[in-house]
Amino acid sequence: MEEAIPEVAPIMETDFDYAAYGAPGAEFWAMSATMSAIFIILIIWSLVWKGLALWRAARNGHTAWYIVLLLLNTVGILEILYYFIWGKPKTEKHTPPTPPQQ
Repeated sequence: MEEAIPEVAPIMETDFDYAAYGAPGAEFWAMSATMSAIFIILIIWSLVWKGLALWRAARNGHTAWYIVLLLLNTVGILEILYYFIWGKPKTEKHTPPTPPQQ
């Protein structure tokens, strides 16, 4: 005696009106594009400040700062602080030459 196999409904059959409401999950992809744009802007922002701070740390001979700035990612915050506060180049005081004594 054979058993009857139940009829299965097609997977893609639906009464959803795509023309009126859009594809399911469209809000996710729109938000994802916005988040991607923000993420790309933050990457560029961070790389610019990291480059400036690393360059200044190398020029000033601050090896420890160079390593810290290279390894930590603070979205530019630590880099900006180093660049404007701790990484200022040391200015040498210019002393005028002394005139020869006679």
